[in-house]
Amino acid sequence: MEELLRQLGPQVLGVLVRRGAEFASAEDAVQEALIEAIGRWPERMPREPRAWLVTVAWRKYVDAHRSQVARRHREQVVLDEPPPGPTERTDDTLLLLFLCCHPALSPSSAVALTLRAVGGLTTRQIAAAYLVPEATMAQRISRAKPRSTDALG
Repeated sequence: MEELLRQLGPQVLGVLVRRGAEFASAEDAVQEALIEAIGRWPERMPREPRAWLVTVAWRKYVDAHRSQVARRHREQVVLDEPPPGPTERTDDTLLLLFLCCHPALSPSSAVALTLRAVGGLTTRQIAAAYLVPEATMAQRISRAKPRSTDALG
């Protein structure tokens, strides 16, 4: 088997290079295919060893190429990301308070929305304060959000 692999290695490399694979990457893929053949062939030798090696080496080459392209893309995304800059130093709490207390909202909804948006309480905490089920409070807050947002427009 060792002699067969020595003969087939250069042939498989030639096929990959002819298909357009870069030489060094194709050589790596052939080496990986040969290693896989050493592990599998003692148990079951394929009918067409050369074809088997070409298929395995080509798949390994394609996998490595895709991985390299994906890595380059990820690196480019990081390079293209703008550097962190200064952030706004304004406090929007008053704006949120006005939106939450808009006259289009019922007093109960306004207070619940204010506790959620400005106070940072959870829906469960607000529901407990109102002595209503959490689902009821979630629905009340959800209905109030569009009304308060419409107040901006």
